[in-house]
Amino acid sequence: MATLAEGGARPRAEERFFFHLACAMAAVLVAGFSVQLAAGRSSFAVPLVYHLHGVVFFGWTALFLLQSWLVASGNRAQHRRLGWLAAIWVPVMVGLGMALTVASMRRSGGPFFFDANEFLIGNPTGLLAFAAMVALAVRMRRRNDWHRRLMICAMASITGPGFGRLLPMPLLIPWGWEISNTIGLGFVAAGMLRDRRHLGAVHPAWLVGSAVVIGWIALGQVLAYSDWGMELTRSVMAGHPGAVRPMEAYLP
Repeated sequence: MATLAEGGARPRAEERFFFHLACAMAAVLVAGFSVQLAAGRSSFAVPLVYHLHGVVFFGWTALFLLQSWLVASGNRAQHRRLGWLAAIWVPVMVGLGMALTVASMRRSGGPFFFDANEFLIGNPTGLLAFAAMVALAVRMRRRNDWHRRLMICAMASITGPGFGRLLPMPLLIPWGWEISNTIGLGFVAAGMLRDRRHLGAVHPAWLVGSAVVIGWIALGQVLAYSDWGMELTRSVMAGHPGAVRPMEAYLP
């Protein structure tokens, strides 16, 4: 979310469109966690790492939303000043995301509607893919067209936890992991459709972002179901309450 170049600005309508996409993704994340809390399926009585994770990830969501609004409102100077926070924020997100994954595996074996191994391996894989897309977007910050689309793709790639709390996940076994993590590509598809309508062609940044999302899911599955992935999952849960759950997704 770093600098957007001053030259070659797109029409303000495009900037508003990207802001609306950012609002929609933020709404999914907020709604997902709020619904679970209201339904009594989430609690604040959890270890500290859960709280730190929540603060950092929702902080990123707020920063992403703010940065999108600054561009849409034409305040690019402030956008530039805030943009480099991503260089600090994203590594913290990756570290806390991995720590929370391990903590969840040991505490309860992870969400019951996912195979334990796909959750343990897939989460870090997805976080690293997210970080890679943000890094690429920052690297291409002087190319407005690439920068903003790659940032949307990166944000869409981490909407899975929000969708996963809104979808009937137990009914999606055994495809819950794939469905909850690819449904965010609907935001990317919206961007593609707008490009087709207003620019006459789909921008290649959308294709790159989609390939990264599909690629990390596929890679995560290959690693999770390898002998190494299965053994790693058992070793992480060994000696902890989470070890009592079956490796496969199940209905409690």
